[in-house]
Amino acid sequence: MQRPVLIGIAGGTGSGKTSVARELTRSIPPENIVLIEQDNYYKDQTHLTMEQRILTNYDHPHAFDTDLLYDHLQILLGGQAIEKPIYNFSEHNRASYTETVEPKQVIILEGILVLEDERLRDLMDIKIFVDTDADVRIIRRLLRDIKERGRTIESVIEQYMGIVRPMHMQFIEPTKKYADLIVPEGGKNQVAIDILTAKVNEIVHQNMVETVK
Repeated sequence: MQRPVLIGIAGGTGSGKTSVARELTRSIPPENIVLIEQDNYYKDQTHLTMEQRILTNYDHPHAFDTDLLYDHLQILLGGQAIEKPIYNFSEHNRASYTETVEPKQVIILEGILVLEDERLRDLMDIKIFVDTDADVRIIRRLLRDIKERGRTIESVIEQYMGIVRPMHMQFIEPTKKYADLIVPEGGKNQVAIDILTAKVNEIVHQNMVETVK
């Protein structure tokens, strides 16, 4: 197999980066593409109490086990499988089990800070930043955390104003300058998704041709 193509998709919380990643994944045959979510690479917090875990700043680069993520990407790019960690948001900790991920021709890495670390950027063939207005992002975050993660309105707003917004301005927004392509409005930007899908399919086709040769 040719070296897989690694696409990094970054953006603030609620920007629609996950929607872009999943739309791309759905538009390409499953045997050719795999999605890696940075959220699963939050550091193991077994040694902390639940109260301490809740207080963790999950929007800071230090919250992620980037060394492990980098190693896993190198393994996948080298054509070997990994045991990807699974993060349990209700427990604020990694699950006790992992998921086997096989290498595919296209690897999508999605997360708020995937463009923040130079080592990760250097592995990427295409770097994308999903850019969405802050008022839209906070509404999406509010709805998601209440429905999917069991949070209260008050806790989501307090976390957003005290941690998420400052971390976005300090660490996430500056990574826009590293992007090859900036996609406004995330998953609702069908034109951008169609262009990306066409480009990725072109790369997959070219790799298949090179493999046959």
